[in-house]
Amino acid sequence: MAAQPSSFPGFLRYVPHGRWAVVGGAFVLGLLLFVVVWLGARERAVAPPDPVKPAAAPQAFDPLPGPMPAGAATPLPAPDESAQLVEEPAPVPPPAPVDATQGPLPPSIETAPAPVAAVQPPARLPDQPAPRYPASALRRGESGTVTIEVEVGIDGYPSALRVSGRSGSRDLDRAAVEAVSRWRFEPARDAAGQPVPGWISVPIDFKAQ
Repeated sequence: MAAQPSSFPGFLRYVPHGRWAVVGGAFVLGLLLFVVVWLGARERAVAPPDPVKPAAAPQAFDPLPGPMPAGAATPLPAPDESAQLVEEPAPVPPPAPVDATQGPLPPSIETAPAPVAAVQPPARLPDQPAPRYPASALRRGESGTVTIEVEVGIDGYPSALRVSGRSGSRDLDRAAVEAVSRWRFEPARDAAGQPVPGWISVPIDFKAQ
């Protein structure tokens, strides 16, 4: 039996050669790569997702009390029976007013005796030293009259002095006060002839020579 000729050499005639063979091979290789990538993506999409953990249950809170109706009073807390009440001391009544018409008055508020009026005023005694004329006032030619009010005590000596009329010169006023403060007077007398304090006005004249 004669051998049949092989058809393989005839198939090679339909296989492209050269540049078209390279282009065809690249197309087939790219198609195979696309199929592999598409199958891998499909498997990942079909895979079941990871189980989701259940969320924690919310914590329950007691509901807030509703608003009280208008005009309702807030209830007071129950009294503490163990607490002790503190009694306030009774107020002290004010002292009764003192009746001045009954009984003697205390020494601190007794009425002071009225001053005894002088019947005879004090008088200046003779031979009293004359006031010294200040040299500074004499050089400036100052002169004038100084009037001094003197309170004479029961011993006849001045107990208080005040200048009621000035001369216009401070040196003359000072010299008059110094001189009168050393004078002695006859004290004032009351109706019974007893010495009492009294006032006298003394004029002092300064005249430059």
